[in-house]
Amino acid sequence: MSAGKRKNVYYGYTQHNKVKLVRGGKTYFDLLLQMIHKAKDTIHLQVYIFDDDETGKEIAEALIAAASRNVKVYLLVDGYASQVMSKSFIRRLQHAGIHFRFFEPLFKSRYFYFGRRLHHKLVVADARVAMVGGINITNRYNDMPGQPAWLDFALYAEGEIARELCVLCRKTWSGFPAAMKVTPCEKEQISFNFKPEENSWVRMRRNDWVRKKYEVSRSYEDMFRNAASHITILSSYFLPGSVFRRTILKAVKRGVRIKIIAAGLSDVKLAKYGERYLYDWLMKNGIEIYEYQKNILHGKIAVCDSEWLTIGSYNVNNISAYASIELNLDVRNPGFAASVEKKLEEIITKECIYITEERLRSGRNIFKRFIQWASYEIICIIFYLFTFYFKQHK
Repeated sequence: MSAGKRKNVYYGYTQHNKVKLVRGGKTYFDLLLQMIHKAKDTIHLQVYIFDDDETGKEIAEALIAAASRNVKVYLLVDGYASQVMSKSFIRRLQHAGIHFRFFEPLFKSRYFYFGRRLHHKLVVADARVAMVGGINITNRYNDMPGQPAWLDFALYAEGEIARELCVLCRKTWSGFPAAMKVTPCEKEQISFNFKPEENSWVRMRRNDWVRKKYEVSRSYEDMFRNAASHITILSSYFLPGSVFRRTILKAVKRGVRIKIIAAGLSDVKLAKYGERYLYDWLMKNGIEIYEYQKNILHGKIAVCDSEWLTIGSYNVNNISAYASIELNLDVRNPGFAASVEKKLEEIITKECIYITEERLRSGRNIFKRFIQWASYEIICIIFYLFTFYFKQHK
C-alpha cells in the first residue's frame, strides 16, 4: 500500500487500541458491571432505552455504588425511548449523586415528541475503556430465566478511542456553548502500550444532522464503493433508501458478493413486512438474504473483505441516515475483521434460514403481498416526513 493510499484509508483513526467483539446478553452485562465496578474517576453512560426492570435496577445499583465511592457518574438517556423510567427510580439515582438527564427533542408536549433522538448505546470508564454497540439497558437485551437475549453486539475497546469517546460524551452532555470548551477528558494525558499484534486502528463515526455529521453513512458508502470481494451485513431494520440501493447495485455489478443477515422475527412488524417487500429487488440483483431464527435480531454490523468493519447503533435505513443521533466505530484490523466475519458465518450456518426464490414465493399470496407493499409505502412516507424536515434544516 502506497503512503498516499495508507494516509487516506486511515484518516481519522487512532492506532493504539485493543478491541474485542461482545455478544449481547449475560456476557455484555457482566462486562458492563465489571467496567462500572473498576471505574475510579468517571463513568459516562449514554443509551436510547434505560428501563427500571431487573436489568436496569442491577445496572443502577452498580452506578449508585460507584457514585458512593466518589466516581463521577453521568447518565444520559433518550427522552422518548426511556420514558418508562419511573420518577421514583430517577429520584433515587439523583439522590445517590448520579448526574442524570434526558436528552431532549426539538419540540415536546404531553401529546407529541418531535425531533432527533439519542440512539447512542455507549459507556466509557475513566477515558480508558469503552463499549459501543446496539444494546439497551433492559431485560430484552439480557439473558433472563426462560428468555434469552435478543441478538445484538457491542465493541469493547481499550485505548485511545476511549478518550475520544469520553470527549464526545462530555460534549453531548454539556451541549452548546459549553461543548466548545476543553473537556476534562482532553486535559489528562493517558498512554497505552499494547503488544503490536493487539493494536487495532479504530475511529469514531457519528450521524447527527444538527452537527452536519453523516460519517456512519459515509462508512457504509465507502464499503460498497471500495469493496474488492465481499461484504457481510447483519442489520435489524434493513430498509436502504434509494441512494443506498444505487451504491449497493454498483458494488454488485463490480462482482462484490453481498450477504444480508436480516431479522426473521422482529419487534417492529411494519418494518419487517416492508423489508420483505424489498426481498424481490435484493434477490433479483444477486444479494443473498438470511433470516435469523432463534430470537429477535437487533444488532448492526458490517464487515468488508475480511479487512475492516463498522459496528454500533446505525441501522441501514433513512431514520438512521438522516434523523437519529447515531454512533459507530470503524475498525481496521484484518485479523479481527476476519474473526468477526467468521462469527457472522456461524450465525448464518447455525441460526438462519437462506431465503431462496422458492421459499419467498411459497406462502405468499395477493393479500400478503399487498400487506408488504402497503407496509413499505407507509414506511417510505414516514421516512419522507422525517427526512424532508431534516433536509430543510441541515
